[in-house]
Amino acid sequence: MVTTATTPVAIEQVRSWLTEVADPEIPVLSIVDLGLIREIAWDGDTCVVTITPTYSGCPAMEVIESDIRGVLQARGISSVRVESRLSPAWTTDWMTEKGHEALRGYGIAPPGQKAIDISGLTRRNPEVVVPCPLCGSGHTRLISHFGSTACKALYRCNGCGEPFDYFKAH
Repeated sequence: MVTTATTPVAIEQVRSWLTEVADPEIPVLSIVDLGLIREIAWDGDTCVVTITPTYSGCPAMEVIESDIRGVLQARGISSVRVESRLSPAWTTDWMTEKGHEALRGYGIAPPGQKAIDISGLTRRNPEVVVPCPLCGSGHTRLISHFGSTACKALYRCNGCGEPFDYFKAH
């Protein structure tokens, strides 16, 4: 379906196409499953996609915006505007279950309970268990509050011995 002045593409169709846009830092996650899409609307002939970054300084946002435009323009939507909305702040609660499963399958522990208090960045909740996404063991330990990206922490599994990232809940 192609956008025309009188017949914009249905919002759900646009959302479906946006599942093709992968997070540049975690390519097994779509931006839809990550929960970045806040709103899709039409402003005349322009498709307006509103996104909320995982955090305000996320370096991947330029790539994500470009990829959104590319996917929609490839579908015939010639005018695309991507807007950012910082409030309310993104939360891992917006991730889909499919996103959680994709993380686990990729070897990253999906967010669960708040294992790390990101407001203090140095406090760990010792009662929260972060299970190993590789072997399932709950016998894991925090190595570093920061993993391969700022939104992840580095853990090691005492069961299988492997290190893994934990996508911080916030």
